[in-house]
Amino acid sequence: MTDAEWARVRPLLPVPAWLGKQAGRPESYCHRQMVDAVRYVVDNGVKWRAMPADFPCWERVYAFFRRWREQGLIAEFHDRLREQVRARAGRNVEPSAGIVDSQSVKAAANVPAASRGYDGNKKINGRRRHIVTDVLGLLLSVHVAPADIGDRDAFQALLPFLSKRFHRLRLIWADGGYTGPVLAGAAKALNIVLEVVKRSDDTKGFKILPRRWVVERSFGWLMRSRRLARDFETTTVSAEAMILWSMTMVMSRRLAGRPRA
Repeated sequence: MTDAEWARVRPLLPVPAWLGKQAGRPESYCHRQMVDAVRYVVDNGVKWRAMPADFPCWERVYAFFRRWREQGLIAEFHDRLREQVRARAGRNVEPSAGIVDSQSVKAAANVPAASRGYDGNKKINGRRRHIVTDVLGLLLSVHVAPADIGDRDAFQALLPFLSKRFHRLRLIWADGGYTGPVLAGAAKALNIVLEVVKRSDDTKGFKILPRRWVVERSFGWLMRSRRLARDFETTTVSAEAMILWSMTMVMSRRLAGRPRA
């Protein structure tokens, strides 16, 4: 992380509720070292034990990652960065429209059978990442589930969270996999319009579809991180945390004005 990125990120770092309320030994490493170490793991896809010696010991870095995951600090940090990026783009910090899509990825050998499945359409044995983005391609919500769980079921579970978290959200674009009376009824009950952008039957070859290309670009941003090229996480909550960490790198670079090489 460059000095420009750290200057933009440091004021947005969340403070744990327990920090300052308990007496004891102070932290051995500064937050910048820990954040850089986690970003290195996500960006380069190395094992926790294979971290370079320049970073703190891997046990402390993993404890930092786990603490931020369990206490929801990474989600809070990610949301603060998203608000900064939206404000810088001249938009309201609360989105009013979004795009939903999913991506199936292969699972590593350490992923247990209970949290993986087989996607018959993509011929992939692993997990499926369900994400909802705003019109800028920034994440609003992410849900990792076995690959055999359909888009309708996963998105129906995400709708109550989206309605509660984003009060201005009224329109969501989706592909043909999200059609169905049950899902449409759930969206209507939460006062959200679900608009399906279908591909024409006469279209041949590659064609950019309105609105749907935004979420596809977001998947492209995520796949730049080597840790996300395959699902290596034992639990789905860790997989979701890795996705949030990857998006924080995208947004911090944008705020600092440093394009990725």
